[in-house]
Amino acid sequence: MPTMTEEIPGPLVVVTGMTGAGRSTAAKELEDLGFFVVDNLPPSLLPDVVRLVDESRGPRQPIAVVVDVRSGAFFLGLANTLARDVRGRATTLLFLDATDEVLVRRQEAARRPHPLQGSGRLLDGLERERIALSDLRSGADLVIDTSNLNVHQLTARIAESFGTEDATRLRIAVVSFGFKYGIPVDADYLADMRFLPNPFWVPELRNHTGQDDDVAEYVRSQPGAEEFLQGYVPVLTGVAEGYLREGKRFFRVAIGCTGGKHRSVAMSEELAHRLRDLGYLARAVHRDLGRE
Repeated sequence: MPTMTEEIPGPLVVVTGMTGAGRSTAAKELEDLGFFVVDNLPPSLLPDVVRLVDESRGPRQPIAVVVDVRSGAFFLGLANTLARDVRGRATTLLFLDATDEVLVRRQEAARRPHPLQGSGRLLDGLERERIALSDLRSGADLVIDTSNLNVHQLTARIAESFGTEDATRLRIAVVSFGFKYGIPVDADYLADMRFLPNPFWVPELRNHTGQDDDVAEYVRSQPGAEEFLQGYVPVLTGVAEGYLREGKRFFRVAIGCTGGKHRSVAMSEELAHRLRDLGYLARAVHRDLGRE
């Protein structure tokens, strides 16, 4: 524990993930948030970079490093490096991912070969990369799937996760979505609101959304809605406390309905509200609102 005269070290964020998943965008946003950013760093040099930043800018300076398969054999040492304490800094491993279809499209649009494809296909390189990164992905503190995110949405996610609020508190994102657009693959927990009557079939509510009071009141007043909320909030808080004990600081809960416009939006807003009342940093995010 730091003494009263010692400075508490700033956070260290290690950014990795699939080629084309948005590492550069994440690094640029972290830089805008005040992080000292180093790109394509061999993992073995991470302790040296932290030491140099501590000496030149002070230990409170937040640091972000981008590490990926371009580092070649050096990349294999990342897990061992992260297992060691890096000068007392709270370290977050951020993993950016996307579907192969999206990654291929992005790489082809950028007219770049994959660093691991050699003389083979782009998909061959992606397959090798997924194998090389599988352990890091499973051990990441935060996984962001960027398949359905544009640049602005990704930067918003980075700001949401690494902004200026106390980095030691758990951040909970309650994400509404429509099943017809696909399940969020980066969700930690998922609940289905299709057991509630759909406001779409109520003419005066059809063109409104779950953010409107009349729709929200209709959804919350349905049989089973309040029972779900009273039962699900303790489940989420129990998981949240477990995450905190394990050193995790990000929790993403997906709440779905058919189109992501009425039921999931209203219930996501209410869940986030109740979690905030309990002292958590919770916010509602509406992935598919306005998409129809």
